[in-house]
Amino acid sequence: MTDGNPVDVPESDEGLNALVPALIARAESALNAHPRTRGLIASLPHADTSPLRIALLGPYSAGKSMLIAALRRLPSADVKKLVDAAPKTHEATPHPWNGVTLVDLPGTLSGNDEHSDAARRGVRGADALMIVTTSELPGEAETRAILQALDADGFADRSVVVVNKMNAENSDRDVILDEIRKRLGPFADRVPVVPTDARDYVDAINDPELTDDQRELLLAESGVDALTAELRRIIAPGVGGVRPKAQAFELLRVLADAEQKWVLDGEELGAAETAKEVKASIARAKEGVLSALERESEVVASKIRKAGGRAAAGVSEKDGVVPVDLARAVSEELVLTSTEFDAKFSSSVRTAFDALIAEYGTGVAEPEAWVNDLDSPETTIDTSRDGESPLARAVREAAEKAAKAGAGKVHEWIGNVTTGGGAQGSAASAIATWLNKSQVGQKLLDPGGKITNGVGKFKPWGKGKAANKVASTAGKVQMVLAVMGPLMDLTSVAQDQGKWIAIKKHRKMISNHFDEEARRQRTRLTDAGEQHLSEWIPEVEQSLSGLTKQGAAISAERETALEGIKSLRDEAEKLVRPAAD
Repeated sequence: MTDGNPVDVPESDEGLNALVPALIARAESALNAHPRTRGLIASLPHADTSPLRIALLGPYSAGKSMLIAALRRLPSADVKKLVDAAPKTHEATPHPWNGVTLVDLPGTLSGNDEHSDAARRGVRGADALMIVTTSELPGEAETRAILQALDADGFADRSVVVVNKMNAENSDRDVILDEIRKRLGPFADRVPVVPTDARDYVDAINDPELTDDQRELLLAESGVDALTAELRRIIAPGVGGVRPKAQAFELLRVLADAEQKWVLDGEELGAAETAKEVKASIARAKEGVLSALERESEVVASKIRKAGGRAAAGVSEKDGVVPVDLARAVSEELVLTSTEFDAKFSSSVRTAFDALIAEYGTGVAEPEAWVNDLDSPETTIDTSRDGESPLARAVREAAEKAAKAGAGKVHEWIGNVTTGGGAQGSAASAIATWLNKSQVGQKLLDPGGKITNGVGKFKPWGKGKAANKVASTAGKVQMVLAVMGPLMDLTSVAQDQGKWIAIKKHRKMISNHFDEEARRQRTRLTDAGEQHLSEWIPEVEQSLSGLTKQGAAISAERETALEGIKSLRDEAEKLVRPAAD
């Protein structure tokens, strides 16, 4: 985030005069926030009322120095000094002209990095550009440099392209100008192209042997007067009208430099990449489990809906009751469906855990067992012939024995178990204790011997885990009872028959009930699975923090800084390019 409020886009360039300094001040604060970018503060443009600077950009031998001599109308002796000094120029050289400063930059494309760097600095400090080429036409490298100046550097509306040496022999003015405009591409109609011959102009004002007619012809065909008119048009708004836009573009360049400062390398890059890889691995593990959860919970919902369809279709046309055999078959199918969900979801968590172990070793936090699978995380789907696990049957039978008053009481009893948790004295804890009193019960409760120390004894924390196991199993029984509701409530069916409720309506009621339960159970399973995952993933992240801590800190700093830089760049772009191309 950046300090201050976003600036409003001005309706004209004059509005930049107040907005650009405010944006620069915010950029200074952002750059100062970290040692990486603090050194760029000196590169930010600041308040400057000095004369406008027009830089001459172009390759060696394009005649930039001669153009300056022509614009300044220098006498022969001064022209010679200026031109002779030009090849030795390593830095930008200022020349006063008509209240502004013409800045002669070292020639580009010379192969000299020192010259290229000096020319680049001159462009960055310029308010406007004279882009100088010749009638020989720019090559590919020069054309790229011209387009960069007009586009990325933002000089399209503050430049003039000067085609110098146009009066050389074998120069077809129209052909050359057409070719120049083609190379300017999208800027051909925005940037004025002025043909000149600075040498002819200098000769016209300094050669005493020329006749007046010759002098007048050379001056007219030199194009220098036309160039003067274009330069005056560009600088007409004055310092307050031209410089803010130039400073806004320079701000964009400084911000681009700031982004480069956040390109990581060495140990920092390695740490950041490791943190990124670990984060991606955890995300893949999480996504795999969530995908399985979504898929398998929908499978459960689909099977409940199908079971409802079977039950509804099986309603007797004689008495409106679902046959006992069919109800039992549906019940057993639902128990098996729940068991299969437990197995597959548990397997997906184990698969995710194994993948993380394969990448990062045994230090990865292991997930708690899902539902009642304390014996083995890799739950099997094997059950008895009727689809009900021995433990589930034991809990159900206990419920039935404890609630002979009817199905409603069974729901109430099971509810007490599922909400009791592992607290000492709760219904679930009481059942766990009761089961563990006999060898048969102990085997049902703890076939793997992980939570008990034999009959009547629990390992440390074993009783709490046993109670949780009973509660989870009871929850499965409760799910089946909830889904089976209309099939168990025989009294209400008889009453409906007494009122001659149509069989079709009763079947519809059963089907609707199963559909609603399908949605509810899918939501319940999804919520429970997401909760299970949300408890494990932070533990994984903590267990791998030794690998991610340094890289995560660096990445967080980098992300925050780049977010602030991007915000400033976006605002600066809106200021200088309000009408997007």
